Amino acid sequence: MALAAKLQLRQSQSLVMTPQLMQSIRLLQLTHVELERFIDEEIERNPLLERAEPLDDAGGDQPQKSEVSPEPAPEGDWFEAETQWSAEAISDKLDSSLENLFPDDPGTSERLGPDLSAQWKSAAGSGGGSSSSDGFDVGDMAATAVTLREHVGEQIALAFSNSAERLIAGELADGLDEAGYLRADLGEIAARLGSDDAAVQRVLGVCQTFEPAGLFARDLAECLSLQLAVRDRLDPAMKVLVANLELLARRDFQTLKRLCGVDEEDLLDMLAEIRALDPRPGTAFSGGPSDAIVADVEVRAASDGSWAVELNADTLPRVLVDNVYFARISGHAKDQAEKDFLAECLQSANWLTRSLDQRAKTILKVASEIVRQQDAFLVHGVRHLKPLNLRTVADAIGMHESTVSRVTANKYMLTPRGVFELRYFFTASIASAEGGEAHSSEAVRDRIKQLIDEERPVEVLSDDAIVDMLRESGVDIARRTVAKYREGMNIPSSVQRRREKRALANAGR
Repeated sequence: MALAAKLQLRQSQSLVMTPQLMQSIRLLQLTHVELERFIDEEIERNPLLERAEPLDDAGGDQPQKSEVSPEPAPEGDWFEAETQWSAEAISDKLDSSLENLFPDDPGTSERLGPDLSAQWKSAAGSGGGSSSSDGFDVGDMAATAVTLREHVGEQIALAFSNSAERLIAGELADGLDEAGYLRADLGEIAARLGSDDAAVQRVLGVCQTFEPAGLFARDLAECLSLQLAVRDRLDPAMKVLVANLELLARRDFQTLKRLCGVDEEDLLDMLAEIRALDPRPGTAFSGGPSDAIVADVEVRAASDGSWAVELNADTLPRVLVDNVYFARISGHAKDQAEKDFLAECLQSANWLTRSLDQRAKTILKVASEIVRQQDAFLVHGVRHLKPLNLRTVADAIGMHESTVSRVTANKYMLTPRGVFELRYFFTASIASAEGGEAHSSEAVRDRIKQLIDEERPVEVLSDDAIVDMLRESGVDIARRTVAKYREGMNIPSSVQRRREKRALANAGR
């Protein structure tokens, strides 16, 4: 069979995405800040685009809105997402130590009792207030935050009069991480500066007296010891407790009592003092200003009992096409290249305004359907959060799943129960034990937490007992799923919880 080259004509259909269509899809998943940055770039390169003036409350277009009719709305408990005290052993790394031992957790104090109610916090400094007058709003001025290095540098200048010691102290300050821990090697600093190790140790001892207490510590135990020393509470028993933080992470209270030589009541008092300390003293000065979450959609109860779903006007960029300017300069175009440039600018400007309008409508449509699907959550709370997936919302509003996925990415909804990311409302389903409606995994997690919080010291619930109780309430769940949810909320096992609750019950007698 001979091979030969020849031409063939064929007709075929294919889906081709134009650059403008790709850009429209990209606009859907941009956050408010990213969208503002993109529009600024477009205005800079396109002379026919300009921002619209802010609208007065009394006139102008109103934010797009939609109403969803739910069932009557009685008051419900507010949902509070929280993490728990972890039962894992403390590792050598500081970050792992703090996550396992000292998370900022409101639920921890409830399980450990009122004696341990003090929470770990880094007390950030607050500036004094200032009045405004003559149209000047002091809120418009952002105060420059003092960095940790600047704060330490001021104290170095007062603490050391010798230039050599100030130089060593500066090198030590450069070795601080954002939590205030010293990560530099003292031997390397001494060799680099041509000093002896004793001088560096002496300067470090002075630096460890700086405010806030705990700065320049080399590990968690030293950080806590420095703070306890300032409070004159670093007695022999407390030294033993700080030296055995891994036992505290495992909740091995019996061993701690034996090592420290104290009874249960004294041990609980010592634990309360530990909880009152700050494991990250440098975080009060770390970082710059953080961006606040701005809700893209606002949901409020309407007067007729329905839900009013509105787009947040602050997140809706208003862009206008200056057709008057286009008409004025298009008549003065000197050549075809200038005419083509103006035509391209006009086409791009019209496309951007249409894309922004379509983006707003799409977000409102998706948010309204989420509110309709999760009406019970808005009325009664997290226990009534329904299982929901992208396909359900996409089918209801006649869109593709990928479009819904892009809309819900990094978008937030302000509800009477707080601010939630749109993707929060999409949860896995757990079958009903009675063959009824499925349960949301988030609602089941909340139910597990409530059962554990309400258990008594003499009747601590095992995972199997929790499974039985959930099945009695209509939730068909496996034991390994309960264990996974419990560990995901950092709730210790029944053995560890029983040990804690008995110790607290004995201390309260």
